[in-house]
Amino acid sequence: MHPLLKKFLGLNWLLLGLMLALCIFGIFAIYSATWMRTERYLVESWSKQTTWMLFGLVAYFVLALIDYRWIKWGALPLYVMGILGLVAVMIFGKTVYGAKSWLDLRFMSFQPSQMALLASVMVLALALSQFQKIHPILRILMSGAIVGAPWLMILKQPDLGSCLVWIPVVLAMFFVGGVPKRYLLTLSLLGVIAGILAFLFVLKPYQIDRLTTFLHPERDKRGAGWTINQSLIAIGSGGFEGKGFKAPNTQNELGFLPETIVHNDFIFSVIGEQHGFLGGAVLMGVFGALMLTGLHMASRAKDLFGAILGTGIMTLVFTHTFMNVGMTIAVTPITGLPLPFISYGGTFVMLVMAGMGILQSVWIHRLEPVRNAKG
Repeated sequence: MHPLLKKFLGLNWLLLGLMLALCIFGIFAIYSATWMRTERYLVESWSKQTTWMLFGLVAYFVLALIDYRWIKWGALPLYVMGILGLVAVMIFGKTVYGAKSWLDLRFMSFQPSQMALLASVMVLALALSQFQKIHPILRILMSGAIVGAPWLMILKQPDLGSCLVWIPVVLAMFFVGGVPKRYLLTLSLLGVIAGILAFLFVLKPYQIDRLTTFLHPERDKRGAGWTINQSLIAIGSGGFEGKGFKAPNTQNELGFLPETIVHNDFIFSVIGEQHGFLGGAVLMGVFGALMLTGLHMASRAKDLFGAILGTGIMTLVFTHTFMNVGMTIAVTPITGLPLPFISYGGTFVMLVMAGMGILQSVWIHRLEPVRNAKG
């Protein structure tokens, strides 16, 4: 049997099936959120998302079939590209909703912070697995240097949502990488203190409005609290079974949910309105199955590098899912994070699918002897 065919047959088909199911549902959800619009870029968003997902699927299979121990040699170049992309954003980036996070590449808008995050996960996994014998404090300081530079540049944009994602991702990778729990607890406490200081001295006024609105969404229903209140109304009006696809006089169709974000950041509001509690619960069940499958695959890795890398990727998906759904139901602050595989956005969906491909590589190559690994 040809080695590539053998690898292909060794895919974790459950992970692939769950991912494809989410992608297909995402295309349907984007269409259902935008079909009534008059702007061409909104009406065509579902077809553009389909194209990006096809590119992401190609990246998924390519990375799945390449030994992840070879992939790690691309981590540092990708990390450098991410840093350069963030520098380019600082110079040439365009401002969207108060954050200078995007590069306009003519044919598409690109968000370097997403690439920097995936690259940092790869480099951090490599560092934590290679330097097991040094003191935990030195490992933490080394890790801080790896993630610190891109994190500070993303905070400068300011993209608070992307910055918040890094915290659970890094802590999860530290845990799997063997950093003692007392150090993880100390880091968590320092993070809380840093968050309080950031709230007092660093955050922009509109970011503070988002946080205070999260705590008291009823205070400014026609101002800062408009979006979250309309989201709660939409989801609540869906009831148990939902109003159905193309139901008349919905919050989305009538324009109460802002059309510029309803197909990306607040796609779950449309899902809740159209498919109700039942549809939302099924969707969360699929995400839960995907995450449990991914963590199981990471736990079966043949080496520590694969285990840390797989855990980082799945924590990335989990954090985005939790924070995106949470902000639509007033459980977490509004941070502008997309829902993996569902929200509209080419950069993010392709990078997440690439991450899933790397996780598949960890699974496929788990049975090969470590002595055959290159590097």
